Amino acid sequence: MKHMMKTAVEARNIIKDYQMGEVTASVLKNISLEIYRGEFVSIMGPSGSGKSTLLYILGGLDEPTDGSVILQGQDISQWDDKRKSLMRRRDIGFVFQFYNLIPNLTVEENILLPVLLDGKSRRALQPRLDELLEIVGLTDRRKHTPRELSGGQQQRVAIARALVNDPEILFADEPTGNLDSKTGWEIMTLLQRINRERGVTILMVTHSADSAECGSRTVVVRDGRIV
Repeated sequence: MKHMMKTAVEARNIIKDYQMGEVTASVLKNISLEIYRGEFVSIMGPSGSGKSTLLYILGGLDEPTDGSVILQGQDISQWDDKRKSLMRRRDIGFVFQFYNLIPNLTVEENILLPVLLDGKSRRALQPRLDELLEIVGLTDRRKHTPRELSGGQQQRVAIARALVNDPEILFADEPTGNLDSKTGWEIMTLLQRINRERGVTILMVTHSADSAECGSRTVVVRDGRIV
């Protein structure tokens, strides 16, 4: 009974327009959506449907033209960039298709980067680091740099980094889009475990029907609307 469950993030009448010269392109057209705590929701849709734009707006990486985003009970739509940046670093996690790792940093350093930017002690973070390396299966790769890792291993590092602050919500944009099918399935299995065993709410954009089926609910976006 979803009406009795707590909402992790909510879109309320989201509109997103882009101005191209004298032409206005409507990317999102009055979208409303609730993601409940503990859900694993897959957002699917053809290229250009607006699914990634919706994800970025819900995660505070982009702003709606109109409408509001309620994240963990707070309306973030009118927050300034600094407040949103702190929220993204401390309260939620992001995983992207191309990993976004720092090439010259080790696995450990990439994972700890968000919390080190907050001035926390690396020594105090060691137990959390060890736990995350075990969760993603990279304990024996902790001193390697991204160039020494496979694509799947790099995505595991990115997932660990997204989890370092123990977020309630994890946003994932095509997390298997740059991987072969076997490696992609391993990443999806890892995300399922994180959702089920640790209670992390996951909102994922994907073009893959197989990946979408790993979630507990699928939302389809087409031409800027939920269908």
